[in-house]
Amino acid sequence: MWLRPAVPPERRNAFYRGFNAAYARLERGYTGLIRHMVTHAGLMTLIAFAIMGLAFWGLARVPTGFLPIEDQGYVLVSVQLPDGAALARTEAALDQVSTIARKDPSVAQVISIAGVSVLDNNATLANAGVAYVVLKDWSERDDLRTVFARLAPALDGVDARVIVLPPPPIQGIGNAGGFTMQVELRDGSTDFAKLQNVTNAIVANAQSQSALQRVSTSFRATAPQFRIEVDRVKAETLHVPVDQVFSTLATYLGSTFLSQFNKFGRVFQVYAQADAQFRLRPRDIENLWVRNQQGDMVPLGTLVSIEPVVGLPLISLYNLYPSSSIIGLPATGFSSGEAIKLMEADAARTLPPGMGTEWTAMSYQEKLVGNQMYFVFAMALLLVYLVLAGQYESWYAPLAVILSVPLALTGPVLIFELLHIDNNLYTQIGIVLLIALSAKNAILIVEVAREHRVGEGQSLFDAAVGGAIARLRPILMTSFAFILGVVPLVIASGAGASARKSIGITVFSGMIASTCLAILFVPSLFVVVQRIEEWRAARKRPIAAHAK
Repeated sequence: MWLRPAVPPERRNAFYRGFNAAYARLERGYTGLIRHMVTHAGLMTLIAFAIMGLAFWGLARVPTGFLPIEDQGYVLVSVQLPDGAALARTEAALDQVSTIARKDPSVAQVISIAGVSVLDNNATLANAGVAYVVLKDWSERDDLRTVFARLAPALDGVDARVIVLPPPPIQGIGNAGGFTMQVELRDGSTDFAKLQNVTNAIVANAQSQSALQRVSTSFRATAPQFRIEVDRVKAETLHVPVDQVFSTLATYLGSTFLSQFNKFGRVFQVYAQADAQFRLRPRDIENLWVRNQQGDMVPLGTLVSIEPVVGLPLISLYNLYPSSSIIGLPATGFSSGEAIKLMEADAARTLPPGMGTEWTAMSYQEKLVGNQMYFVFAMALLLVYLVLAGQYESWYAPLAVILSVPLALTGPVLIFELLHIDNNLYTQIGIVLLIALSAKNAILIVEVAREHRVGEGQSLFDAAVGGAIARLRPILMTSFAFILGVVPLVIASGAGASARKSIGITVFSGMIASTCLAILFVPSLFVVVQRIEEWRAARKRPIAAHAK
């Protein structure tokens, strides 16, 4: 078998020689620095602890979030007209919204639905509607934030209250993105006027906050209505069942399903309802007729009285309490966690006794999660520690690895502050991922250093320095290979870009910090931990000998 002779280093290509020359200078400088740091291992350990403390303090100051708003290819436009507005006015307002939205170069089409309030769990209201603005493909349009910032002011000219909202990050949990607060009457009353006043006060205070935007409520306690009183005594006198009166009103003013039939290969449904021109005015109700038990027709005007009143077009309960909904979005540069804290502080200042608030939809899920990240981080560290303790057969040796892991948090903390990134669920996944990635660098150094010390009997100084120098190149090569591998996540665009960026930026910055700091402080941590382990072992030997 013929083997090709190895090319001497001095005769290899220019890139190879240049890289080795640069790395040799880096290694010489690193060796001198490590020798100096290991000489003062105790001081270096205190400095490492100080850096970790600053990292945890900075992480606690980072604004919290839950799930970032994703570009799902469409936005919601909620339209609400004044109380009592007819469905025709709602349709006209939605036509205005569609005309304006279609002029945007990023909009592909607009689907509008009148008579549905997306802010009230898709309840049926004549004065409300929703438009689904479908965007073009990602390669043909601007990003969601740009479209949102351009579309929202353009729709302010519509003759209605228009709110542009992103869809919820998880379909089915809420009807729109942002936060949703429920204001509740908990004193057992049904004082909806009080609920209206308190809700309006919370909304007004929230609208004055620069960290919040698009804060509003769809709750209305004074919508114009008509009360129909049935004279039950007269109805019985004329032999008209009361339930027949209500059934007649429901059929003529609303509609009643009667039957269905097949024609042209399709199934058609039959509904009974009075024509629009015969149910426009309140007095039209008096001209409706109901059949009594003798088969005679009796005009409703002889049985009912009509009077104008005000009331709620929709009564909602939350946790069995009468409630109103408040929705909104955090302003640009602010997180959902900051918005929730501001709204809670606003409610605490405004709510009178007997009233309270609850979070619902995505806001409820965010409050439910809370600060579980710290618990998960601690449990992950404990798992790594137990695995390494079993591998090294020592309770002390893994400490040099575990104590270096929090150094990786300095990178994400600095990036979060510079780029105003919130600490959401995806960044927390990235932080947990950093435990394994940063522990890998420390394991490489500690394993060689422990072999030199325990297996070959070298001094602590030589073992720590030798382990760091021997593993410098593998650590740099593997770490930077991984760092470059997550660059596509950092610069992601299109579907799911927010989630990918959150994870990518966290891991990218964390690995840079871990690589730069672990190779400096792990040798010193190894020296301190190994000294403690050997000191404990030395103390146990005389005790064991005395016991014999």
